[in-house]
Amino acid sequence: MWAVFTLVYHGIALVALWATLTQFPSMNGWDFRQMAFLYALWMLGHALHNTLFFKVGDVPVLIREGNFDRFLVRPIDALVQTMIAPSQFNLVPDELILSLVWLAIAIPYSQVHVDALLIAYIPLIAIGGALIDFGINLTIAAASFWFVRVDSLRWMIMSLEQDFTRYPLSIYNKAVRLFLAFVVPFAFMNYFPATYFLGKSDGALHLNPAIGLLTPVVGVAVAALAYGFWRIGLNKYTGTGS
Repeated sequence: MWAVFTLVYHGIALVALWATLTQFPSMNGWDFRQMAFLYALWMLGHALHNTLFFKVGDVPVLIREGNFDRFLVRPIDALVQTMIAPSQFNLVPDELILSLVWLAIAIPYSQVHVDALLIAYIPLIAIGGALIDFGINLTIAAASFWFVRVDSLRWMIMSLEQDFTRYPLSIYNKAVRLFLAFVVPFAFMNYFPATYFLGKSDGALHLNPAIGLLTPVVGVAVAALAYGFWRIGLNKYTGTGS
């Protein structure tokens, strides 16, 4: 059922993109072929995150129910325990497989030039995108050390990511562009890399398109900052009963 939901969810998103682009010749210079590649890059990083780090989102519930405390008396990092704890979800990476299939379709469909750099960088973009997703979700999870309920914040950020990353950054106003590029840097998951590999100029912030090659670096930086925030919260955590 989860696999079917994943297929339907991404299928509807792509159909919505196609329907939108049938009404307009392009969206600020991006046609459906190019946006198919844009969506494929985001989907790959997001799916890798969901495969490896999805359980980070369980931290607020574990804290609220008092079950997180048992992780603190074991000789393994509490974050690692959270991510390897048994889950009701099937561990088959159906979304990751689907994202790889769509990427294999989107690359020739969008007429991206396939060379050694693209082949070498696709895995790095996926890892960087997954780390960006992970870092942002870990930051939200760490906030639950101070605020017992962060569900609304998490769903707001998830909606922001899923709704805004399927379109090119250049269609939004400047405040949104800066927010998605440098505060919650979802633009590095797909927009900047896609701009570079499609040979387009950045119409959003007028940066050098080569900035898209920094996705792995941005991913590591976001994850490292988030883990530092997590450690601060963990050191101050005294349990929900205090």
